[in-house]
This record gives sequence, structure tokens and C-alpha cells, in this order.
Amino acid sequence: MSQEWNLRSRAHVCSVCQKPLVDRTPIVSVLKETDAGYDRLDCHPECWKAEKRDWAPFSIWDGVYLAPQKEVKEEPLKKEDAGELLRHLMTLEDPAMKNVIYVLAVMLERSKILVERDRKDMEDGTIRRVYEDRKNGDTLVILDPRLRLENLAEVQSQVVALLSGTKTLGEVSAEEESAQTANETQSETT
Repeated sequence: MSQEWNLRSRAHVCSVCQKPLVDRTPIVSVLKETDAGYDRLDCHPECWKAEKRDWAPFSIWDGVYLAPQKEVKEEPLKKEDAGELLRHLMTLEDPAMKNVIYVLAVMLERSKILVERDRKDMEDGTIRRVYEDRKNGDTLVILDPRLRLENLAEVQSQVVALLSGTKTLGEVSAEEESAQTANETQSETT
């Protein structure tokens, strides 16, 4: 699968029996790999155990279903700005932004907004990390670009520039493409 990342929202009904999921009850969340990407299934644990299937899950984890809460107040500057930027970048499907997407995901994980649920080593040598948003239950499948330490500071400064609004997505994307070309050229000469 050539897709480097993927975002799937939590269901509000059991994917097997189609009955509503109840707030604060256990659920089993599953990612199923398909030709078109990933399908997410959220099930009652007993439904998952009883379900007959002829496929192996890409990723599976136990969790607790949290019903959506209505937002009461609006903060002037929300902490979710990094999360909104991450989701926006993922919808663009720009391979040049893979380092920025990964650093944003790690930032949100360290802020306890995202939790890593799984890690998959793929046949092509890449690593896919499965994150879940603690608040709304969305699943994010993100390519781990295996950033080198010498490149981390540059990517972090790009993330800060995007969050502060001092650089546009186009500027950061062009920087990333230029850096990737330089790295490929350096690899070829060594």
C-alpha cells in the first residue's frame, strides 16, 4: 500500500451487531487493511469474539468508548492547533510533508493528546504507527520516516513556523522537497 498515512473516526455503533455503543463501556477497535486504505471497526468485545472472519487485522486494541461531548466554551487559542494542522496536512497527501506530519504526531503523543496503539513493520521496510486521539477516538496511521538526528532540528523549526504562521505550507513543502533531493544526492555519492 503506497498510502503513507490515514485517518479514521471512531464509530458510534458496533460494527458487527449495529447496536449503539454505550458511553464508558469497553470496545475493541480494529484496523482492516483494504486495497483502498484502512477500514476501522469498533465492536462490543463479545461481538468481536463471536465474529467469524477470514482476514487478519492490521492492528487491534482494547479501549473504552467515550460518547462525543458537546463543546461548552471556546478557548481563544486552543491546544488542538497542532492537531488541526496534523489533520489538515494528512488530507493534503503531500509526501514532502511526511517528516512534519510525523513530528506533529510525536508532539501530540508527548502532550498526551494522541496515544500510540500499535506499530507495524511493513514488508517494504517502512514503519506505520497507529495513533488514537484520546478525546474523539480518531485513528491516525502515520508513516515513521525514521528521521535522522541531524534533520530533526530543521523539521522542528518548520513545525514551529507552521504553527506560528511565519511560513506557509508551500514554503515548508518546498524546503522539504529540497532537503530530500539533497539527501538522495548525498546518499548516491557515498
